[in-house]
Amino acid sequence: MRLDAILRAAELRVIEARAVGIPLMERAGLAAAEIARSMLAVHSARVLVLAGPGNNGGDAFVVARWLKSWFFEVVVAFCGNAAALASDAAAAYQAWRDAGGTTLREWPDGPFGLIVDGLFGIGLTRAIEGVPAQWIARSNASALPVLALDIPSGLDADSGVARSPAIRASATATFIALKPGLLTGDGPDHCGTISVHDLELDARLIGHARGNMLAWATQKSALPEVLRRSLHNVHKGSFGTLAIVGGGDGMVGAAILAGRAALHLGAGKVWIGLCASAPPAVDWAQPELMLRSARAVLDAAPNAMVIGPGLGTGDEARGWVAQALRLPIPLLIDADALNLIARDGALASDVAARAAPTVLTPHPAEAARLSGTTVEAIQSDRLGAALSLSATMNAAVVLKGAGSVLAYPDGRFAINGSGNAALASAGTGDVLAGMVGALLAQGVPVDVALPLGVCLHGAAADTLVAEGAGPVGLTASELAPIARRLINQR
Repeated sequence: MRLDAILRAAELRVIEARAVGIPLMERAGLAAAEIARSMLAVHSARVLVLAGPGNNGGDAFVVARWLKSWFFEVVVAFCGNAAALASDAAAAYQAWRDAGGTTLREWPDGPFGLIVDGLFGIGLTRAIEGVPAQWIARSNASALPVLALDIPSGLDADSGVARSPAIRASATATFIALKPGLLTGDGPDHCGTISVHDLELDARLIGHARGNMLAWATQKSALPEVLRRSLHNVHKGSFGTLAIVGGGDGMVGAAILAGRAALHLGAGKVWIGLCASAPPAVDWAQPELMLRSARAVLDAAPNAMVIGPGLGTGDEARGWVAQALRLPIPLLIDADALNLIARDGALASDVAARAAPTVLTPHPAEAARLSGTTVEAIQSDRLGAALSLSATMNAAVVLKGAGSVLAYPDGRFAINGSGNAALASAGTGDVLAGMVGALLAQGVPVDVALPLGVCLHGAAADTLVAEGAGPVGLTASELAPIARRLINQR
C-alpha cells in the first residue's frame, strides 16, 4: 500500500471488516508507541494517555502497555465503561490491567512529557461534550506535545471539519492510510506531523485507493519528459503557445501575473488577450509576453487557454467565455469566468458538453456559486463538493484552500500536501492558473498537469518561507521564479 493513499471512513470500515483475525489494534498501538517513544526522547519520561470509550481507546491501552514495558511512567485517564468496550478494545484494556496498569477517571496531576490522545477516532461525527471535552481543553492548554492516534479527537475524518473542542496535536500516527480530514480544511492546523502506518496489511486486502496526497518530492521524481528538455533539436513552437484572456479595467495585473508564471513554467509563447479599455502595449518587466486584444487571441490558434484572471463580468466578458468554451483545446477557467458560468445556465451547459480537457480552479466562494450553495456548505465537505462539481461540470477541478482538493469526473481525487499561509494573498491564484496553463500548452495531460502545477505552486511558497521570504508579506510575483528553480533542479 502506498503511504500517500487516501481512504474515507466508509472504505476503512470495509477494510477492517475484511481483516478479521488480523491483530490490527495491537499493530496500531505498537506503531504509535514507537512514535511516542521518539517524541519522549527530549522530554520527561512521564506520559499521560487519554483513552476513550471506543476502539480508539483500545489503541490507547496498547500504547500505554508498550510504553510501560519500556520503563516509561504511564498514567491512563479513561472516560469509558470497561464493560461496554467492543471485543478488541476490551482485550486491550484487560492486557493493560494484566500488565499492572491502572486507570483514572479524573485528570491527574502533572508533570508530563507527552499526552497521547486516544479519545475518539474516525467514527466520530458530532461535537464532543462532557468530561472528554474538558480533557481536550486541558490538553490544548497544557503546552505539552500531543500525539493523536489515527486522527485528533474532534476532527472529522472525511471532511476536515474540527468541531470544537478538538485536539491540536503535535503529531498524528494514522493507521492503514491517510484520511481526507487530516489534509484539508481544519486538518493541517490540528494534526501536526503525520506518520502513516499500514499495519502490515496486504495491498490486495486494501484494494485500490481513489485518492492520494500530493507531495513535491513525488511529483518531482516523475516530471513529464517535455519538462526535462532532453532534446536539442527544438524551438519555441515545440513547447506550445498559451493564450490568457482577462485583464479588464483595473485588473490588468491578474492576466500579467498569469502570463509571467506561464513563461517561467516553460510555455514556448504566451499571448495575453487583454480586455481593458486602454491596455498597455508591453510588459516592460516581462517583454517576452505578447500583449494583444482579447478578440485577437480568441480568434488565433493557441495550444491551450486560460480565461478569467481579471476578466470582469459584463456582457462582453460573457461573450469571450462563450467563444472560449467552443475552442477544441485544453481550457482552464478561473476567477471571473467561473462567476459568469455560475450565473448563466447556458454557459454551464457548454462547459459540461466540452470534449476537450477542461479545468476549473475555484476558491470556496466561487465553488459555492457554481454549486448553488453556501461557502459554509462547501467547506463542511470540501472533498465531496469538489467531486460533485467535477462530475456535474465534466471537468477537472481544484478547490483551492488549505489542503487544495483536486477532483476528476471519474471519481479520482487528490489533496495537496504543499503550501502554507503565505499563499493567502492577492494574485497567487492567477499565478497558479498560469502555471497549470503552461503545462497544458506543452502537451502535458490534465491529470498530470493539474497535480504537478498545484503541488509545485505550494512547494514554491514553502521554499520561500524556508528561505525567510515570508510567510508575512510574500507576494504572488515571487512564486514563479522559485517554481522555475524547483522544476529545473536535478
